[in-house]
Amino acid sequence: MNKKIFLLAALSLLAVATATAQDEQATQKQGAWSTSTTPALKVGEFFFNNWSSSGNSQIDITGTFFGNYKYTHPKYVWDNVVDLAYGYAWQDLDNSSADSVGGRFETRRKSNDKIDLTSAISWKAYKDWGASFTANLKTQFGNGYTYDGIGYNAIETQVSGFFAPAYLTTALSFEHKKENWSISLSFLTGKTTFVCNDSLIDRGYNYGVIQEDDFLLSDGTLNPARTYTHAYFALGSYVKAMYLKKDLLPNLDLYARAELFYDYKKPKNMSWDDLSKSKYVSPKNDDGTDFETAADLEGFNWMKRRFFETDIDFELKLDYRFSNFLSANFALNLKWDTDFNGIGNWGHWQVYQMAGIQVYFNWKTPKS
Repeated sequence: MNKKIFLLAALSLLAVATATAQDEQATQKQGAWSTSTTPALKVGEFFFNNWSSSGNSQIDITGTFFGNYKYTHPKYVWDNVVDLAYGYAWQDLDNSSADSVGGRFETRRKSNDKIDLTSAISWKAYKDWGASFTANLKTQFGNGYTYDGIGYNAIETQVSGFFAPAYLTTALSFEHKKENWSISLSFLTGKTTFVCNDSLIDRGYNYGVIQEDDFLLSDGTLNPARTYTHAYFALGSYVKAMYLKKDLLPNLDLYARAELFYDYKKPKNMSWDDLSKSKYVSPKNDDGTDFETAADLEGFNWMKRRFFETDIDFELKLDYRFSNFLSANFALNLKWDTDFNGIGNWGHWQVYQMAGIQVYFNWKTPKS
């Protein structure tokens, strides 16, 4: 009797193990999803009143959302990333509500604005090498402005907006992946720039979307019969390197990303052989003077010209976790893009830097 019970129990365990193994094999064959969703709210506040060392009261509030949704299959990996941010800063320039309108802060300026969507599917080829197809869309939620003057009454001039610009990059790449870093190389990359705002194009903020030759009349005024071009497609080379290190030091995470894109048609568009005819050279200041002149570029050698034409996007993030809900963070973003001729001198670096404290939540689901 005991032998029969033992045999029955053994057969039952074998059946359960077999069913479990079959389920695991089916899951592995079909693939599995893993997700991570992290919304966060960053708040910074300073208050000064009758303070001897002085200072300006201000409040900064930024909402962010980061989501990673990955489907892992034995033959391929499909990775999707959603990276969003939007924030405002309010500042009292003289620490007195009497001079501000209605007792409000004298300034309100956008402090962050980002839409960055990425979808990539990759296949393993040989050891740590593989192939991947990536689509990335970058734009912003709201309008961006420059300001002439100080305080609440400063005159604002729009220089950007939603899908003005927007960048859609599609790349078929060779990819090398390690545990903490990866690098992608593509010699066949399409990058489409969109500027869906006619008034921005009228003021010269076309972000490299080349307009027709008759866009301006001979006297420099806008052609009333002009037609707008809202998209420009570039075909070129693309390099993307990423580094992610969890617990670089206890509770300290490091993320770094560098992207380089070179448009094969850029030398022709730049008209290096005759800079006076270039559609990229000498955008104007408000007073009619040039940001940069042709003479400033004529002395460039071959290497300097290629660097000047290359789009560069570098991002660095540091996060220190105090707990599961509170962290300190630092972010730096550097961009080089000669197609942006709106703020400061043409062909100069764009810089964004922030540091603060954030409250965040993280919902993760294991592979299922």
